[in-house]
Amino acid sequence: MTEGTGGGSTSAARARLLDTATRIFYAEGIHAVGVDRIIGEAQVTRATLYRHFAGKEELVLAYLEQADRGIRAGLEAAVAGERSAADEVRAVGRFVTAGIQSDGFRGCAFLNAAAEYPDPSHPIHRAVLAHRAWFLDTVTALLARVGDSPAAEGGRHLIMLRDGAMAAGCLFDPKLISETFLLGVEGILRVRGA
Repeated sequence: MTEGTGGGSTSAARARLLDTATRIFYAEGIHAVGVDRIIGEAQVTRATLYRHFAGKEELVLAYLEQADRGIRAGLEAAVAGERSAADEVRAVGRFVTAGIQSDGFRGCAFLNAAAEYPDPSHPIHRAVLAHRAWFLDTVTALLARVGDSPAAEGGRHLIMLRDGAMAAGCLFDPKLISETFLLGVEGILRVRGA
């Protein structure tokens, strides 16, 4: 079957476009990459790109949606089977540091996108904020199960530490940054009585 004739091939072409865009957007930045390069590296036609995505913005939104799904699934897997709420929070910390220490780590895809799309009303910026709201809600809910004081402050603290670790992980020794981040997570847990 040829590209664009229906069935699994168009789905495969869409996957190639998204995989190519994801790899290049993350490695080089969104604004630095044009659709011609994505089309060329994905080995599809321009018509195929526009059959699946209305334009580059929609492709970027699909990239962020895919990243969001991956992080949600990874976080869910990380906390599965932990014996206590405090251990679930520690598992979140280990999940974050595994990313920081991974090959090709270039920071947080969402923070990077927000830097390129600073207008809070832009759909890409709103997608970033939606992901961050989910992440904040998730860690705050986990922290609420540790101790009995309100957890909002601890959740914001953990997110701030994570943001700093994600930025520093690109600039300094990722292992050292990861160790420092995990010490911060332990500090938050100690404040909550864990």
